Amino acid sequence: MSTTTTRGETVTSAIPAVDTAGVRALLERGRTLATPVLRAAVDRLAAPMDTVAAYHFGWIDIDGKPAHGDPGKAVRPALALLSAEAAGAPAETGIPGAVAVELVHNFSLLHDDLMDGDEQRRHRDTVWKAYGPAQAILVGDALFALANEILLELGTVEAGRATRRLTTATRKLIDGQAQDISYEHRERVTVAECLEMEGNKTGALLACAVSIGAVLGGADDRTADTLEAYGYHLGLAFQAVDDLLGIWGDPEATGKQTWSDLRQRKKSLPVVAALAAGGPASERLAGILAADARLTDAQLADFDEEEFASRAALIEEAGGREWTEQEARRQHATAVEALDGIDMPAEIRAQLVALADFVVVRKS
Repeated sequence: MSTTTTRGETVTSAIPAVDTAGVRALLERGRTLATPVLRAAVDRLAAPMDTVAAYHFGWIDIDGKPAHGDPGKAVRPALALLSAEAAGAPAETGIPGAVAVELVHNFSLLHDDLMDGDEQRRHRDTVWKAYGPAQAILVGDALFALANEILLELGTVEAGRATRRLTTATRKLIDGQAQDISYEHRERVTVAECLEMEGNKTGALLACAVSIGAVLGGADDRTADTLEAYGYHLGLAFQAVDDLLGIWGDPEATGKQTWSDLRQRKKSLPVVAALAAGGPASERLAGILAADARLTDAQLADFDEEEFASRAALIEEAGGREWTEQEARRQHATAVEALDGIDMPAEIRAQLVALADFVVVRKS
């Protein structure tokens, strides 16, 4: 357990101190083992999609020169490898699953950036901004097709089972994105609706990542389903933290604009929780968002930094920030408890717990 002092009071955190070095080693292992296979998959794409995908992954710059861009956290590949080990198989058994999940994840990023109008990801222009919307759509579609190809070419019964889980997770991910977009144009979204959307958009693919290696390693459905429960709740914790960063995150760390989710009118957890809380701050926020619904995109684009800062302050005053922080911890605890449902090596369980801890305390 860790403690911090806030306004003269000592507060005990529900999350133990994170084994940062250990987690970084797990993430690096996932990245190191998956990247060569990921690069080989991208090389199958026709020009210019291969180049555009390489830019998206940070392997080249906009001029096509080798680069060392931010490759992302690689949480999903790390989970896929641990998943195989949790089932008693070598970590390498999970590599095709790690690559397939990473391809689907990046398919979603390419399309989401375009739909959300995000111009920056990982501290540089997004694909649609750099190469145009058509390339973002095409490359995203190609990555999704590659994900299934990577699994199915294994030609095993386990590969077929893994592919079914991946396609189901992808369908849920798309459901979640559709819900997210539709909520932007509604004045009110319930907390339950928001959690359902985030469970689809983020939880489903993380759940798949932490079961797919086990499936490839021959695990039965009960084991895979239990690992998925851990991954699903980990995904909800991950998204709760992401929602906090989407409003209060440091742009230098996140690679996105200040107040990015507020700019996009997202009904993220802090906003929805604040609106549901009641009280003066909640009512003022509701009035502001109701007025926004009558404005054009051009009018909304004229808002200055002070306006977004004021809205963020209202969300915090209404309790939306604190509620979301607590929700991240609740989902973290549920994820960790799910691991008790199956037997696995103590070291692997400890590593899965460490990754869960990392997700909840991350800053970017």
